[in-house]
Amino acid sequence: MTSLPDPAAALTVFAALVLLSALVFWPERGVAARFRRLTDLSDRVRLEDAVKHLFTSAAAGRPSSVDSLAGAIGVSRDRTVALVRHLERMNLTRLEAEGIVLTDDGRAHALRIVRTHRIWERYLADRTGVGPGEWHVLADRLEHARGTEEVEQLAASMGHPLYDPHGDPIPTAAGDLPPARGVPLASLPPGANARVAHIEDEPQAVYQTLRAAGINVGSRLRLRNAGTTSVQLVVDGRPVAIEPLAALNLTVEPMEDDGSDEDLERLDALRPGEEGTVIRVGGQVQGAQRRRLLDLGVVPGTVIRAELRSLSGDPVAYRIRGAMIALRRAQADGILIRRAGRGAA
Repeated sequence: MTSLPDPAAALTVFAALVLLSALVFWPERGVAARFRRLTDLSDRVRLEDAVKHLFTSAAAGRPSSVDSLAGAIGVSRDRTVALVRHLERMNLTRLEAEGIVLTDDGRAHALRIVRTHRIWERYLADRTGVGPGEWHVLADRLEHARGTEEVEQLAASMGHPLYDPHGDPIPTAAGDLPPARGVPLASLPPGANARVAHIEDEPQAVYQTLRAAGINVGSRLRLRNAGTTSVQLVVDGRPVAIEPLAALNLTVEPMEDDGSDEDLERLDALRPGEEGTVIRVGGQVQGAQRRRLLDLGVVPGTVIRAELRSLSGDPVAYRIRGAMIALRRAQADGILIRRAGRGAA
């Protein structure tokens, strides 16, 4: 005699199947819908990364091939070929004798992506505590995840900046590209003075080397000697030596030597009881830290007096505009001063 299935068990199995189907196929929120969105997002990210790479390569005068594009976006050669064909169908690229080039539509599309990326980098540098080593990586993610409206609101809140924190020009909302500034550091003669206008942020290892040497956009430098193994500089009053390879990543604006950087020191050089006049805040002080110093009155012309050094030597208490303020050595190192009695500020 065959027993009939338990109605309760059958109902439970049926309910489980219905629930599973709902989880997988539910419109907009089901697993299948989410998978499709992730796939679409990945395809869009690769497309936008490809267009951006073609734009930056063209701006640098480098031809683009399937192999160079595959390496830049991190996918196989076969998938890159398929992507290039897709870009051609969208009228974003075309193949010429020198390689893959952007059409007018492709360049306009690339400018929008580059604008988004550089606006986010400017925001991360100026309005957050995110470190310089993370600006590019985070902006790479945000450029794909946030909409145009949010980017334009950010740009407006920052006064529509023209350059990102590395010194790269930010395309306008209309698609115009501000002019690049400066000349290669290698073109300067020994003894020349200049201001750093742009630091190439790739490769990251070279960029970090320059940052560690205290070289930032806005830093003032003097080229002392350019040898085959070392480039000798004076950066914001401090002697610095960098490799010739790293020097290739620097673009500068030549300046006349007016003597304004003579006898400059860092604030942390003051001992208790000594005073100095602020000449400027260095480019390595950025974001929330820079805003705090400005709010405290650390601006050119302000006289600061070292009052008390902690037992460990860090932090140090300074008198700034009548208030006693404790600053860490890393903060004080970014404030350039001239000691009292050493010439006009």
